[in-house]
Amino acid sequence: MKILFLSDDFPPESKGGAEIVAFNLVRALQKRGHFVFVITTTRDKTSVNYSHGPICISRCQEPSEGYSHAIFKIFSNYNERWRAYLSLYNPKTVSKVKEILKEFKPDIVHAHNLHRDLSYHCLKIAKKYGKAVFLTAHDVMLVQYGKWVPKHPEDFKITILDQIREAKKRYNPLRDIIIRHYLKYPDKIFAVSNSLKTLLEVNGIKNIETIYNGIDIDEWKEEESEVKKFKEKYNLFGKKIIFFGGRLSKLKGGEKIIQALVKIKEEIPQVILLVVGKKGSETKKMELLSRELGVGDNIIFTNWLEKDNLKSAYWSSDLVVLPSIYFDPFPTLNLEAMACKKPVVGTCFGGTPEIVQNEVTGYIVNPHDIEVMAEKIIDLLKNPKKAKQFGEAGFERVKTNFSLEQQVKKTLFWYQKIMGENK
Repeated sequence: MKILFLSDDFPPESKGGAEIVAFNLVRALQKRGHFVFVITTTRDKTSVNYSHGPICISRCQEPSEGYSHAIFKIFSNYNERWRAYLSLYNPKTVSKVKEILKEFKPDIVHAHNLHRDLSYHCLKIAKKYGKAVFLTAHDVMLVQYGKWVPKHPEDFKITILDQIREAKKRYNPLRDIIIRHYLKYPDKIFAVSNSLKTLLEVNGIKNIETIYNGIDIDEWKEEESEVKKFKEKYNLFGKKIIFFGGRLSKLKGGEKIIQALVKIKEEIPQVILLVVGKKGSETKKMELLSRELGVGDNIIFTNWLEKDNLKSAYWSSDLVVLPSIYFDPFPTLNLEAMACKKPVVGTCFGGTPEIVQNEVTGYIVNPHDIEVMAEKIIDLLKNPKKAKQFGEAGFERVKTNFSLEQQVKKTLFWYQKIMGENK
């Protein structure tokens, strides 16, 4: 099949969770012999490789190991204040997307992130030139202007007032109506978790199926020599290591885990919080808070780590904590931790409880309850036998339920099913 992926961002320029998921799916489909190409955007004019005119693969990024047959990069850059409008129809991108689709006429168009640069109008174009159209929802942006912070785990309803609070002056009263208009063009919408599916349905989005993100566990095998080097570099020998990472922001729970660290240190003085993520304003806030609370010497900030070093960071740790205080639909950090046989202390908000089984592969906690979160982390650090048992159970769970192979099979099933129906 000829398959086109649409994504505002894509590796190697962007390595967020949704982008990595799309990349892994592209690579897996390519290995199965499908002709896969990607349309994405860039804010760097020197990276543009498609403007307009006759299309030739040689004008696109050439295939390399792990990449699709062709990656078209279109320039798009505008002030964030216009996002609620240009995310619906971006004239700088839709015309170029139309040119590419018109010439290639793909069997499948699979959109991932469209809510900034490519814009939702691309779904209408895709329906005209593709045989089947799909959209994967990785977050709540179909019904909200940003992250959704619920009052309790079962709070799924997002009101207009919630949108206005989030968007402020950026609020567009027609945004929801127009998005729902464009959502009639995908033949099927995929949600990355049942929790996200429920939230979208509660807020008026239909025609949804859940396909969990997958992971290739073979890529996360321990390399003892590299783990040793990593521990030596950060002086981790003889310490109890808590891994915390990802795209760091206040909503990821950095403040909560530092507050918990104060209580953990009282019981385990040699504890280290290993913070893996890009250094910036959030890490500065975390560093300042840790000094104020007297745990500054118990935190190590590694900055962003590439794949091999990231793997070593997981294997160097005793457990992984994910204390998101927002609706986190399906954190791939959970899968990576379980693939590295690490127990997870995860948030009750979003899709984590569908991945981490409470008291089987880790603990599910409300990150606002600092006492309980600290208690569960201390329990695992003081009981390495239990931590190992949880880690092994997590490994079996990710292998059985969240493999990349399963994700690809389910995706291909829907591709073929809808193409057959459309014929």
